[in-house]
Amino acid sequence: MKKQQFLVAGSGLVLLLVMFLFGRTVPDKKPVTSTPAQQAEKPLDIQSELLSAKQKLSPSQQEYVQSMENAVVRGNVKQQQINVFKQMADFYRDSAHALLPYAYYTAEAAKLENSEKSLTFAAHFFLDGVRAQEDPALKKWMAVSAKELFEKALVLAPNNDSLKVGLGSCYIFGNISETPMEGIQIIREVEQRDPKNMYAQLMLGIGGMISGQYDKAIQRLTNVAEAQPSNPEVVVMLAEAYERKGDKANAVKWYEEGKKLISNRDILLEIDHRITELKK
Repeated sequence: MKKQQFLVAGSGLVLLLVMFLFGRTVPDKKPVTSTPAQQAEKPLDIQSELLSAKQKLSPSQQEYVQSMENAVVRGNVKQQQINVFKQMADFYRDSAHALLPYAYYTAEAAKLENSEKSLTFAAHFFLDGVRAQEDPALKKWMAVSAKELFEKALVLAPNNDSLKVGLGSCYIFGNISETPMEGIQIIREVEQRDPKNMYAQLMLGIGGMISGQYDKAIQRLTNVAEAQPSNPEVVVMLAEAYERKGDKANAVKWYEEGKKLISNRDILLEIDHRITELKK
């Protein structure tokens, strides 16, 4: 099977909502002149990204980061390295407000600590970031990182269905495999064993959106919407599934439901625009 270029489920509206819910993982970069395909072919150089983030710091902040980096190199005790990585992560989150370095150092600490809790937290942070990320190279790097973290967590907790669904979702959102259906199969195994697992139902619903199987997507997203009626992402995605299918009445119905759950002005304006177009 040729590699498929997966898109975020839904159009710009769902992407806008995902960004609203999860936030951007990194600050906006300068416009690039290369095409998306060319960007995707060039892998992310995380060390260059970390260096770039460091160069944007004040002199005193750079000095602090350098001292932490030197401590990692000198340290030969694993717990010392874990502590330094956590300090670096906290610094980039709280002082530098740079979430890419924060994600990187959080993951590095989690891999050394090797606890289910820390690996799971880091894995889900990366996965949420994948969904809100538009840059192809960064998106793929984050998905691969999330996959690695989920796999390490599953070694410790092999029966954790949430981890399995998260692992499968990396394939759906990250374009990381020549066989993207591999991720769907992982999630289906969970759903077949536990049909009430709403996380699995949601991810399979998104998979249906991506593959154009709108009837299946609607069925699964309806299950999630009924179980989680206050989840704006699910409600808006269900509306879009109906819109793509051509069922305007149900699309309007669910967009109206979505408006009740959202306060972001830009998203509400886009929903109103959709409703107006559907009623023509």
